[in-house]
Amino acid sequence: MKKFLLLLTGGIAILVLLGALGPLVGFAISVVILYYSAKEFIKAESTGKKILWAIIGLVFLSATLSNVPALIGVVAIVVLFLVYKKWNKEKEVTRDEVDDPFVNFEREWSELKKHY
Repeated sequence: MKKFLLLLTGGIAILVLLGALGPLVGFAISVVILYYSAKEFIKAESTGKKILWAIIGLVFLSATLSNVPALIGVVAIVVLFLVYKKWNKEKEVTRDEVDDPFVNFEREWSELKKHY
């Protein structure tokens, strides 16, 4: 049942990711250009260059803000990662410790033999 729910969740996340793929690419490109324009704005020494980089930065800031729905795609990527992690998680096997003194003695004796 858990595998089915993980498969269903992963399928929905893939569909959401495919739907948000275009805005994700636009968001990534606009963030990179916005970062570059901010760096160049800080480096620019003349007023004309500062105005040019400020205009470019404002244009790409608006492009970045218009692609905010791409964050849904980022959430879908995180969900896919978590589903993948849960899918490959190994089951933990718990051993019941018995209170039988002979079994405890044998276990302790084997531990002592390993170390000495």
